Amino acid sequence: MPLRLVLPLVAVLTMTVQPLLAEEIGSVDTAFKLIGPDHKINIEAFDDPAVKGVACHLSRAKKGGISGAVGLAEDPSEASIACRQIGPITIEDDIEDGDEVFSKRTSAIFKRTHVVRFLDRKRNVLVYLVYSDKLIDGSPKNSISTVPIRPWGPGGEQ
Repeated sequence: MPLRLVLPLVAVLTMTVQPLLAEEIGSVDTAFKLIGPDHKINIEAFDDPAVKGVACHLSRAKKGGISGAVGLAEDPSEASIACRQIGPITIEDDIEDGDEVFSKRTSAIFKRTHVVRFLDRKRNVLVYLVYSDKLIDGSPKNSISTVPIRPWGPGGEQ
């Protein structure tokens, strides 16, 4: 298949895939833009879809200005994550290391921020990793958060 046909197909598929949704908690402005929205840091929350009792909060930079207003800006590859146990932990299905828990488009077509989960079985800990990738070149910037799997409740029972 010629490259001129593949790239539009990839673009359409990338824009139609539904990411796991996050709830916006708030944001702060980091740089004033005369035209268009300011640059920001957004804070979002989401629950792990396969592990009940774990919630994550993600902060990420969002570019403003005219290109940010019309969705053409490429957001910086900077994000931080904090995940915590918020109730009894129940693993719904067999989980695989590297399962995607959250994904969000951070440029018009080819860049995404991902959160993936790993299970450190030896230490009984869930590890969440946030990173950014592009079709051609990703970013080494990343952040992790760990959630020890512990009993929940007043008597320690789950």
